[in-house]
Amino acid sequence: MRLFQISTLLTIAFLTSCSPQLSVFDRKLYETQKWSDDELKRIQFYLSEDLTIYRYLDEEGGTTITSGQIKMVDGRKTEQIFFPQRTPGVFLFRPKDDHFAISFEGKGDAYYLTFGPNPRYSGQYMLLATEWDRKTGTVTYAGKKFYTSSEEIPRLLVDLKREYRTTTQGRTAGGRQVKQ
Repeated sequence: MRLFQISTLLTIAFLTSCSPQLSVFDRKLYETQKWSDDELKRIQFYLSEDLTIYRYLDEEGGTTITSGQIKMVDGRKTEQIFFPQRTPGVFLFRPKDDHFAISFEGKGDAYYLTFGPNPRYSGQYMLLATEWDRKTGTVTYAGKKFYTSSEEIPRLLVDLKREYRTTTQGRTAGGRQVKQ
């Protein structure tokens, strides 16, 4: 029984040490590192919160469904796309100098959400929308207008491993004795 407990603890420790330690991506990190677009394309980004985007299909009159699922909300047809928390995403381009187009789907480069630094939240990169009404925003996704639904405004996360290396030179004193 004791061996089982030890192996279980070791397995949990191994799995948690292998999982990414995600940190909020912010303006300070971006500005201090001065990453180029090519370098940003090599960074794995993640979504901080569950996010659902939806659009009303009857607003545009007989549109076709390209992704997501169709639901009836208050008698209206809606298309919904769900992005779970920690969904991995990739940098595509910068629509503006400090705004990032991040794609969380492999459907093409038109499928992206835009993130930028929010000064009210210490420069954290947060989902950008053309309009906000509390936690509901209006975003463009794949060239279409969608509304957001999330408990919190989603932020960009990155796997940030901080290594602190110091070099210490040392020696051991041999001692000193009184001469007689």
